[in-house]
Amino acid sequence: MEKIKSVKLLPARCAVDLSDGSERGLYVDQDYILRKLGRPHRAVNIMYCYYPKDETWPKRAQDAYKDMEVGFAWDYPYDNYFPYLGGLEGDTLGEPFTCMRDIRKHGQDVILTLTCDPKVSDEQIKAIAKDLRSFGKMMLRLNHECTGSWFSFNKRADYAEIADFYVRFHRIVKEYAPNVSMILCAGAADKKNSEKIDREEEFVTAFKETEFWSIDQYIALNWGWPYEVAEKDNKQHMRLPASNVYKLARKTFERLKYINGGKVKPMVLSELNADGDVTGPYAQVKIMKEFCNLIKQDAERWLNGFCFYQFRDDGRLGLEITDPNNPAVGVEQPMLAAYRDIIHDDFFKPGMKTGKNVKLPVVLNWRSSDDADGIAMELEFEKDPVFAEANFEGAIADANLMLELNGTWFYKAKGVKFVDLMPAFFSKRLKGACKLNLNIFAPPATGENDPGQGENWDTCYSFTLENLPGIRIRYERIC
Repeated sequence: MEKIKSVKLLPARCAVDLSDGSERGLYVDQDYILRKLGRPHRAVNIMYCYYPKDETWPKRAQDAYKDMEVGFAWDYPYDNYFPYLGGLEGDTLGEPFTCMRDIRKHGQDVILTLTCDPKVSDEQIKAIAKDLRSFGKMMLRLNHECTGSWFSFNKRADYAEIADFYVRFHRIVKEYAPNVSMILCAGAADKKNSEKIDREEEFVTAFKETEFWSIDQYIALNWGWPYEVAEKDNKQHMRLPASNVYKLARKTFERLKYINGGKVKPMVLSELNADGDVTGPYAQVKIMKEFCNLIKQDAERWLNGFCFYQFRDDGRLGLEITDPNNPAVGVEQPMLAAYRDIIHDDFFKPGMKTGKNVKLPVVLNWRSSDDADGIAMELEFEKDPVFAEANFEGAIADANLMLELNGTWFYKAKGVKFVDLMPAFFSKRLKGACKLNLNIFAPPATGENDPGQGENWDTCYSFTLENLPGIRIRYERIC
């Protein structure tokens, strides 16, 4: 009998999330991203809009108003994100639910960014909450950058109304989908001399009730994209020192803590990057490395996590740039390799704690991407392998699994019987004999939790592991 122990996923010292798809690019499937980056994220952010009262809904704005003269990304009557196709008027067969299932099957939590007409009814909000109930411990970022003026919801209501809408939406979600935590992405601490948050008076109740605090803050950005190319003689772009952005974010956190009577809530930077349209690809790498070093050097540990915006971008905000000849193809940027190094740093990785010996069958519980119970299967290596693979027969062949070996993660979909483990050694070769754990976790097989699993079904998915994979290791070529 192989030696197996319990293993538990734990939160990172600073979590890293990834934005995947927006008005600037298409969603990229999680198999591709996992292969490129070698590990899952705490959460994946997807961006949608909900304006069901509009006559052209649910068409995407750029399609509904394709003859409209537009000179700014947010000039359309409603936001140019992909439409949220659920709610009172829809179902959960299409987007964003196809993406949400993909994200969760690959061992990650969902962040749903949703811009929403503040005039929608309570019944419409209830329907959205019910849509989200089966997606476990997820985050909902409603009407982000809400102290700005560019999104459609800001053009349909004043700031007090936007704040009241957030509170109303939050209270309904907590009643009908208590598994969902909400992110309030509002203004930063005043960049002048005031200590106050932008529009603090209007949003004070929302700051106190929400689960997460957040700001979006780019270190460099061409907000004129795609209608203006950033050049030295135009003005719709900016670049700030990384240290200034870090200090602004921390100042915002301290003010939010003060507003909340000294009680701390998790603070996240929901959109963070240095735009290659402004900096070029090499400075982009330098800037992001500098910012991440500032996070590591700060002993206060005030930052819960940041979300890199985004994986593949039609401009230069991505780890990949969309190939203009074929939007299904990404052109890797220097930032991708640097980002891979950042997220494989122990500081930004989830913890993993090995426990006591266990015997099969064993129940694997999945609560979230940083709170899950798995098993550690000990493998012995004589030296660096030439072949290493896992074969799945019997009951385990029908399992949906995430595997980790030597720092590299692998996905095994339901019905898949073979996983090649050699990529775990391509950039991290063994120098001699050693023992390594093959860590195995079981996120939801369909991407959704099962209501039939009992009282806590919406926050915990359980899978019974009945047998182990067969392991084949060889140290020489066959011929």
